[in-house]
Amino acid sequence: MELAYDYPLYRPPSEANSLIFQVTLGCSFNKCSFCDMYRTKEYAERPWEEIKSEIDLMARLYPDSARIFLADGDALNMSKDRLVQILQYLYHKFPKIERVSCYAMPKNLLQKTDAELAELRKAGLHMFYVGIESGNDVVLKKVTKGATGKSIVQACNKAKKHGYVLSCMIILGLGGKKYSQEHIADTARVLSEVAPDYVGALTLHLDPSLHDEFMSKYAEPFEFIDDMEVLDELERLIHDFNPAAPVVFRANHASNVYSVKGTMPADREKMLELVKKLKSHPEMLKPKFMRGF
Repeated sequence: MELAYDYPLYRPPSEANSLIFQVTLGCSFNKCSFCDMYRTKEYAERPWEEIKSEIDLMARLYPDSARIFLADGDALNMSKDRLVQILQYLYHKFPKIERVSCYAMPKNLLQKTDAELAELRKAGLHMFYVGIESGNDVVLKKVTKGATGKSIVQACNKAKKHGYVLSCMIILGLGGKKYSQEHIADTARVLSEVAPDYVGALTLHLDPSLHDEFMSKYAEPFEFIDDMEVLDELERLIHDFNPAAPVVFRANHASNVYSVKGTMPADREKMLELVKKLKSHPEMLKPKFMRGF
């Protein structure tokens, strides 16, 4: 017997072996023009009794589970008290828990008080997956992210102050050809200021259902960058990203033209050499039909 998930269900690649509990459905914001993950759902917080019964079920089936992910895209939008209730019950039912994580939007982090974030951390919430997407305010506004470069830095640093592990995502190509330089320069700056534990670089891939909305909200012609320009952006990002502490860097998502990974800043030169090699040997790139989300 398994859980009756409300699909579609998404989780980060690193949560592949985690137990997933849908404590919320959908996304309370749901306006990012590049994201179709929760467009078929209305945001809702699931009743405690439903969550509790699913925790009871999975505790009987998988009592030794060590990692748990709280879905959907907006678990942190729940009240502090409800999240603490969920966390306390999870630790009661799964004594071998090592990590509990969830997605977090910058606005959710900023809306939680320092005291609330501290209490959630104490209750056992370990890790946030934060979509930064871009550090450039023009690009962020055009894709309706609902954040600015400054608010992203504030939100991420607020989480770090309370001891949370941060995994942040950015999207290559999100500024198109026109804003490519600004997009990468400001994204590298924001990442450097935040120095998250993990950074994942994806490449823009629009679902056909989002094309018209994306173009309309962009409010000017948008030109997708080609593979060589994606590599140019990746090269500039790696070159300009200067974290004060080690950061695990990955550009190995299914949407990427090639898998590039390392730890910044130690592996910067090695990754730059690989990108330069790829630019000289485009035949090494992943075929387009193998890319996507």
